Amino acid sequence: MHPPKDSALAYLLWFTCFVGLFGIHRMYAGKWFTGILWFFTLGLFGVGQFVDLFLIPTMIGQTNRKLFGEGRLVVACA
Repeated sequence: MHPPKDSALAYLLWFTCFVGLFGIHRMYAGKWFTGILWFFTLGLFGVGQFVDLFLIPTMIGQTNRKLFGEGRLVVACA
């Protein structure tokens, strides 16, 4: 089982854009396609990188729910 993803680490990875590693935070959150897109387009020319500053908590929350099944409807049959 994987450990839960951490928003603080995602923000740290987001900050690596200043050394040219755009999109690493998206790959960490499990969004590989857009992470690679961010990498090759310099964070969608900086606009996507800035928007991600506000979207990181949502991305990490969605990934954790997907990994651990929180919020899924469980139906018990009698």
